[in-house]
Amino acid sequence: MALLISFLFTFILAFSPVSKEQNQFFNALRAQDGKTYTGTATVSPARENPIAGKELKLFVSKAANDSIRIAFWVGDDKSRTLIVKFNKQRGLSLQHDHRHEDGTPDAMAMYGGTATEAGTALAQSFPADSYTSELSPRNATSIWALKLSKDKKNFTYTLTSNDVLMYQLDFKMD
Repeated sequence: MALLISFLFTFILAFSPVSKEQNQFFNALRAQDGKTYTGTATVSPARENPIAGKELKLFVSKAANDSIRIAFWVGDDKSRTLIVKFNKQRGLSLQHDHRHEDGTPDAMAMYGGTATEAGTALAQSFPADSYTSELSPRNATSIWALKLSKDKKNFTYTLTSNDVLMYQLDFKMD
């Protein structure tokens, strides 16, 4: 009987969408509640680039047991918020909440993805989910990644599409 229980426990863990690394990453990010990061775009497209040459700021706030909101300012534009959610059954997800000045959602709001691999305690990747693929078919191959340095003083956000790095934003804690 003990062998059967051990086997079942191992089987459940092996096929659980939530890894200990996802949980560790979420807790590491949640511990940044109240912290501010300033950054720059180290990789970005030359065409129609809304972030080129602008000061970038991240404000980690409203960290709860199951979600973290990260305000993302591009110069004077305060319309973006990254939302990282943790669900014990489904794992980690990342959404991009874009708002107009009056607070109404932009047509391109709440897109993102769900972590499909374990990742690490300091880095997670989020391939585009079905909502994102339907909202914007060109983003169906997008993979967003978030990474904290070991000392948690540096934060990196990347966007890869069709195996090409489109954006890399590097931030340092203020």
